[in-house]
Amino acid sequence: METRRVILLMIFIGSLFLLWDAWMRQSLPPVQQTQQAQQVQQPQQPQQGTPSAGANPTAPGLNSGPTVSNVPTSSPGGGAVLPQATTNLNAASGPVSPPTSVTAAMPTGQRFVLKNNSLELTVDSLGGILVGAKLLDQASDNYEGGLVRLFDTQLDRRFEAQSGLVAPAGLSKVLPNHTVPFVVQPLKAGQDPGRTIVLASESGGVKLIKTFSIEPTGHTVKVQHTVLNTGADAVAPNVYLQFLRTGNAAPGESQFYQTFTGPAIYTEQAKFQKISFSDIEKGRQDYVRQANDGWLSIVQHYFVSSWVLKNEAPREFYTRKVGENLYTAGLIQSFSPIAPGAQQTHEALLYVGPQTQRTLEVLAPGLDLVVDYGFLTFLSKPIYWLLEQLHRLVQNWGWAIVLLTILIKLLFYPLSAASYRSMAKMKAVTPRLMALRERYPHDKAKLNQAMMELYKTEKINPLGGCLPVLVQIPVFLALYWVLLASVEMRNAPWILWIADLSSPDPFYILPIVMAITMFVQTKLNPAPPDPLQAKVMMFMPLVFSVFFFFFPAGLVLYWLINNVVSIAQQWVIMKRMNVAI
Repeated sequence: METRRVILLMIFIGSLFLLWDAWMRQSLPPVQQTQQAQQVQQPQQPQQGTPSAGANPTAPGLNSGPTVSNVPTSSPGGGAVLPQATTNLNAASGPVSPPTSVTAAMPTGQRFVLKNNSLELTVDSLGGILVGAKLLDQASDNYEGGLVRLFDTQLDRRFEAQSGLVAPAGLSKVLPNHTVPFVVQPLKAGQDPGRTIVLASESGGVKLIKTFSIEPTGHTVKVQHTVLNTGADAVAPNVYLQFLRTGNAAPGESQFYQTFTGPAIYTEQAKFQKISFSDIEKGRQDYVRQANDGWLSIVQHYFVSSWVLKNEAPREFYTRKVGENLYTAGLIQSFSPIAPGAQQTHEALLYVGPQTQRTLEVLAPGLDLVVDYGFLTFLSKPIYWLLEQLHRLVQNWGWAIVLLTILIKLLFYPLSAASYRSMAKMKAVTPRLMALRERYPHDKAKLNQAMMELYKTEKINPLGGCLPVLVQIPVFLALYWVLLASVEMRNAPWILWIADLSSPDPFYILPIVMAITMFVQTKLNPAPPDPLQAKVMMFMPLVFSVFFFFFPAGLVLYWLINNVVSIAQQWVIMKRMNVAI
């Protein structure tokens, strides 16, 4: 039993340290943007695109030859990255010299809005980039207008989806990229001008036509890059798709627990790989660079932005720091040679929305892994599945959490019962242990010998109350991450005053009740012989309740129900063993 208390005390002290460390790191001011004091040019008022007719480009498949290498470098456009190809399907000579300047001010072109019932996108004609993404079905008080924004132009939240062309190795041509002006083109008949826009730019003997279109519902954007060779020679350009983002956490992130924010890559070769902004900063990022499959994402708590390719052509992934607290992550692919006057089309999907697992797993293999359960994913996945089934039954995520916690406690009842029986025996012999301490106050050797003889006589295993608990810890940690990472908890009500399971209890009722249950558990457990340990154990419920004031209500509900069921199980066992409560 002494060992159990020592382990609990170590866990408690470690938790305090981790929470204090997380609070300190979250409380530090964010890294300032390069030349942030400069005024940002005011963007033009967004407007609807109004195309009417246009040609339908052909779409031959991409060449499946060798992949390309890229060396992302800075370029005009506020710290944006312009990748470059160092190898090509047909040639392999020296790298192209790209622009290198980085500016804090962001020049803007004409702004256009695409909108359905779930997503509102803002497209800038300068570069043909996505500079705004408002999630119309995701309310949040942490953003202006009360809706979650992923793509944004504010310096401390800057987040863009960029794309363009780079010339093959050995050619110094500047092809249309995300830093050059684009002109709106007419749409073909039948396309909705409120959900589709076509932009075009021409340079270096190549005309690039970008088409962005969204469905009537959902968060998926279809992105086409049609390349028309207007020169006299065949050309095999490379298309790149990338995100530009600051390293700051998303608005509203808690100071008391941390979730991952940063790039993530998935390939069949290495599966799901996260790349932290700090590793990019230090040049220590480690991930698969080249593959014939896979997607690229920027992950933040509850939400994700992903470039998804449906082809199996070679692609190369890259990440780089391009400014102070400003990073890019992207992928690049090659077109097969395009003859003069001919054209090819590259198609991609861009998902900008919540981490809804059922939607993501259909969109691309492994995309649902952006719901980050960490190293306990193998346990968290089935727990989430069970939680989802319970929600279908009761139609309320709060009651689903209650039922799930009870089911898991019942599943582990044999282990819990063994632990509680051991604790009951310890509680029964506590007066005798106290007497031994008084008999041998200064002789620890005789005290330990007498205690071991007592344990042997009463058939008590000092670790009997500890080991069954340790076996259950991974499962309850997995459940903790399921409740913390699942976007389904956002704005999900339970009862009465709990209107959002992902936010703290506004009246602190759940944390207070949880503290009471922790106090009851402490009274049920055998009292530590050491007076100092006894005071610490009595003080723990108060300390933990303070921390839980800032935890999501869903997590507090889980711990509360867990405590209540544990108290009931322990009380029944102690009654059966005729141990005084």
